[in-house]
Amino acid sequence: MGAPATIPAGATAGVPKPRPRRQRRSELKGWLFLAPALILNVGVILVPALLTAGLAFTDWNGISTPKLVGLKNFRDLAADPVFWGALWNNVKWTLIFLTVPIIMALVVASMLLTVRWGRNLFQTIYFIPMVVATVISARVWQQMIFHPISGVLGWLSQHGLNPFGGNPLTNPSTALYSVAFVDNWHWWGFIAVIFFAALRQIDPALLEAADMEGAGFWQRMRHVSLPLIRPTIVLMMIMTIIWSFLVFDFIYVITQGGPGYSTEVLATLTYKRAFETFQAGQASAIALVMSALGGVAIAAYVWLQSRGWDV
Repeated sequence: MGAPATIPAGATAGVPKPRPRRQRRSELKGWLFLAPALILNVGVILVPALLTAGLAFTDWNGISTPKLVGLKNFRDLAADPVFWGALWNNVKWTLIFLTVPIIMALVVASMLLTVRWGRNLFQTIYFIPMVVATVISARVWQQMIFHPISGVLGWLSQHGLNPFGGNPLTNPSTALYSVAFVDNWHWWGFIAVIFFAALRQIDPALLEAADMEGAGFWQRMRHVSLPLIRPTIVLMMIMTIIWSFLVFDFIYVITQGGPGYSTEVLATLTYKRAFETFQAGQASAIALVMSALGGVAIAAYVWLQSRGWDV
């Protein structure tokens, strides 16, 4: 009978040691706490998203049995001028909201740093439009501002003072920008409060040093404030891109995509294809395109992080 085999020294170095029972129990408790949120997200987000992705490849009117048609819905969209017009309107909307409200919010937030009295009052005033329901805000602007009879612009038109010469919502060349103006009124104050909170985290000594060097407001903002709150700016720009491609409520309430598709965007087109013309398969295809565009923005954010950007 041979001698018992011996295990060479160091042979177990790469073998993972079993985790203590207490550690396994702690991890199990963590998963149990996460389970309700995970189940909710799977049921409310993941499952509908997968169903929508599947319906994009079918011909379905929302009632009968879906019929698999492959890429037909996407080919139809590629040849649909209404779809491309809606996509272009989304691009214009995104460009507007990546510039106008961001710049306004940065300037106002920087000015708030110089205010010694009433900061909370100003922040509250800026934030109020954000907490008002969008449908109410849209109706107020539609009926009390733009209406040709009961609105402010109607009153100005009666006295020959309307710079638009009528209702800008009925003019295809100005309708989209008019609705964007309303949404900007609702949105920019929220960003201003976010930027102001970020600016308050800057060491006051850095701003004082810039003042002692003779830097003016714009120089201090460009060379000190903006670089230090870049992560917040980039995050809000990424979120603005995503929300711009999801815009629906203001446009649908005020113009419903008109006149002549001049304010049609992908979200309103999806709604119309699904619930007005009962082309649920094609509506799902448009929704999939919207998700892809949002995914591009998220991928850009992750790429910036991987490149070492502090975002």
